[in-house]
Amino acid sequence: MEQKKESPLKRIWALAKSQHTRLKVSIGLAVLGVASGFIPYFCAGKIIIMLLDGTADMDRCIPWLILALVGSLGKVLLTTFSTAQSHIATFSVLAEVRNKCVHKLSNLSMGTLQEQSIGRWKSILVDQIESMEKTLAHLLPEMTSNILAPLVLLIALFGIDWRLALISILTLPIGMIFMMSTMKTYPKKYQESVQIGKKMNDSIVEYVNGIEVIKAFNQGKEAYAGYVDSVNANAGFFYNWMKSSQFGMACYKNICPSVLVGVLPAGLAFYLSGSISSSAFIMVVIMSMGIVGPIIAASSFIDSLAQTGTIIESIETILKAKEQHHPKEYVKLEGTDIEMEHVSFAYEKEKGNVLSDISFTIKQGTMNAFVGPSGSGKSTVTKLIAGFWDVEKGSIRIGGKDIKQIPLAQISDHIAYVSQDNFLFDDTIRENIRMGRENATDREVEEAAKKAGCDEFIRRLEHGYDTMVGGGGAHLSGGERQRIAIARAMLKNAPIVILDEATAYIDPENEAIIQKAISKLVQGKTLIMIAHRLSTIINADHILLVDQGKISARGTHTELLAESTLYQKMWEAHIGVKDGEQA
Repeated sequence: MEQKKESPLKRIWALAKSQHTRLKVSIGLAVLGVASGFIPYFCAGKIIIMLLDGTADMDRCIPWLILALVGSLGKVLLTTFSTAQSHIATFSVLAEVRNKCVHKLSNLSMGTLQEQSIGRWKSILVDQIESMEKTLAHLLPEMTSNILAPLVLLIALFGIDWRLALISILTLPIGMIFMMSTMKTYPKKYQESVQIGKKMNDSIVEYVNGIEVIKAFNQGKEAYAGYVDSVNANAGFFYNWMKSSQFGMACYKNICPSVLVGVLPAGLAFYLSGSISSSAFIMVVIMSMGIVGPIIAASSFIDSLAQTGTIIESIETILKAKEQHHPKEYVKLEGTDIEMEHVSFAYEKEKGNVLSDISFTIKQGTMNAFVGPSGSGKSTVTKLIAGFWDVEKGSIRIGGKDIKQIPLAQISDHIAYVSQDNFLFDDTIRENIRMGRENATDREVEEAAKKAGCDEFIRRLEHGYDTMVGGGGAHLSGGERQRIAIARAMLKNAPIVILDEATAYIDPENEAIIQKAISKLVQGKTLIMIAHRLSTIINADHILLVDQGKISARGTHTELLAESTLYQKMWEAHIGVKDGEQA
């Protein structure tokens, strides 16, 4: 049986659980503020009645004038305090939600993370969560108060004359009919707007990230056209949506406040027939004008409520996503031997296995290499060892323990992973290296940089180790970024080192420096390499040849040359390329 979906308001309230007390105070103050706003209407009615009765004088009017002033000031002050409380609560909740989402992301597999684009994650974590500010800070206190206070006023009107009280709210259902004709398509339209906004975000991210390629191949016009098309599609969608909603919303906002259209003629008829006194008639006329305004203000939050329902669904795709289930407490590992037994793995089940029945053992302190054609599954094997995904078929053990029984933090502590495309954060060089070990001193950071062969170029920079590297390390060359990544791995000093084609796209000059740095990094470690250049792994203790997701051969370089036709062809191709480069 399908579970009934909770209302957006209930889900918002659940999300703000830690701030319920503050939000309740805010709602209470907001209700009192709206109620205070009705006091001037009541006072004005009393003064008008005295004027018509001929009993008005300064002494009798001053108390009502003072009360009206107190009501006006009370509304301002109570609303201000209410807004302050709701905003403090809101920004605390938004920070809490963001922290929960980021913490959750760290426990998701790489597959789950890569299912969504960077633009999508950015949209949820930044834009969509931020857009909840209006709902949390204003909807809960203001919508609640703008509904409760008019109800109290309506009850008072029923006490004066039930007939005019009913007539005073007659315009509301008529106006609501027009509004509902527009709002019935709102959920569908808003979902479409989210998807169109996502496409625009993706297009912007793609355009900015690919600007170097766009310029290099003179594709500015074509690439810019795609970006413009996505922005225009977004703008066009909202224009057409607002245009289709214009008539219904205009009727709603003009019909609902027209309470006097019914109250004045009906009240006059009742007065002439003697069924209502002039003072009661005047009081009803004045008080009725204060009912619809707050209700219209409350209804303006309906679209925010629908939007927030969609946003919460997006947030829940993160918070309810399947985690990698690992224990939290560290376990004792017997060395750093790595065993993979009968592992089969697929990124997407419908696309079939990337790895099929893989088994091998890597001994502590040995140098091991995975080689094979592109797309054979080499990187997948190392990423599974690093805990980026959990395997469902087969098992992986590190130090005698199944990897699923080892905390993710402990796996990270034991493995230094250096790839061909290392990411640097938009921070200083010093802090990017220090990420290897957060409590490292400046001296330890600089020592690691020296071992990685990057101290010299860092000190040539204007600000040295305090130089900002730019987003993704954009201010540095590829070789410089790679050396900083190796320095970070050195500082980490993990017992297992994985090098995923770490020198694949490095020029010969930088490769020599990086190879020297790598030799220092791996001393006394368990080393796993994915080799692009076979000449770099001829001294490996153990080479595994991966082909079409399976281990097709294993042994030393000499053994594989003698036994594997595929390895022979790869070696001959590599030597041919190397000879060509030297020529």
